[in-house]
Amino acid sequence: MNPDIIESLGTNIDDAFFIIGIVILTVEIAESWFKGNLGRMTILEAIASASTQIPYLLVEIFIMTGAYGVFYVFAHSSIDWMFEINWTTAALAVLVADFTYYWEHRIAHRVRILWTQHAVHHSSRDFNIITAVRFGPLESIWSLIAHIPMLFLGFPPELVFFGVLVVLAYQTWIHTETIGKLGPLEWVLNTPSHHRVHHGSDRKYLDKNYGAVLIIWDRMFGSFQVEEETPYYGLTTDFDSKNPIKVWFSELPELGRDLKAAKGARDVGGYMFGPPGWKPKERG
Repeated sequence: MNPDIIESLGTNIDDAFFIIGIVILTVEIAESWFKGNLGRMTILEAIASASTQIPYLLVEIFIMTGAYGVFYVFAHSSIDWMFEINWTTAALAVLVADFTYYWEHRIAHRVRILWTQHAVHHSSRDFNIITAVRFGPLESIWSLIAHIPMLFLGFPPELVFFGVLVVLAYQTWIHTETIGKLGPLEWVLNTPSHHRVHHGSDRKYLDKNYGAVLIIWDRMFGSFQVEEETPYYGLTTDFDSKNPIKVWFSELPELGRDLKAAKGARDVGGYMFGPPGWKPKERG
């Protein structure tokens, strides 16, 4: 197997999940239409979600293109122990990328500077296929950094990006309320039911079900929660704006206010790298 084949395979998998997403979106629209739920606010929410692709793609074009180039150059100039590209290493790359995504995702929930980007994905009060493309402008930067260890494990960049693409493509179809629980698959795979929990802002659902393809990582590392009652989607803060600009940068104004009020480097570090909601201790 050569790099062109693995790139083509990744593209085909991405296209397949895109088609599945289109089918689910069609069902969601039809269902909302017949139930009379396809109102102005729902449409504005969908537009706000889709609009996040504008700054995201601009960053991809003007910043991440160069970063991906550096990623390739570093790998091929500094790492001599790369695996061959074959079916076995391709499957292993997907497994390792899935494990990496679990920790990338979990850390993004617990480090505020990263959360300012990932919170964009969680800020919608709706949960549907359009939510799947609701990204923070700079999320891909953290993703690239988080996958650098895969290079040192011996995965060539082509396999790293193949694994990342498959893991991200898979998650398209799990952003829906149309699909219920899926029986035995719920034990192994991340499903719409598990991901609805992840998007819930209810106390027992917060910071649960970080997995992408496999839910076993959450079961192993104590972050699993089964879906019980229907989640209340969105952020724990009262964010309901449909304004695309506010959606793109929803968490940054509050971070800016906290940094402005910081009293010293310790506070700055806490606000930037502590968990969302971190506050300095009262000084005596």
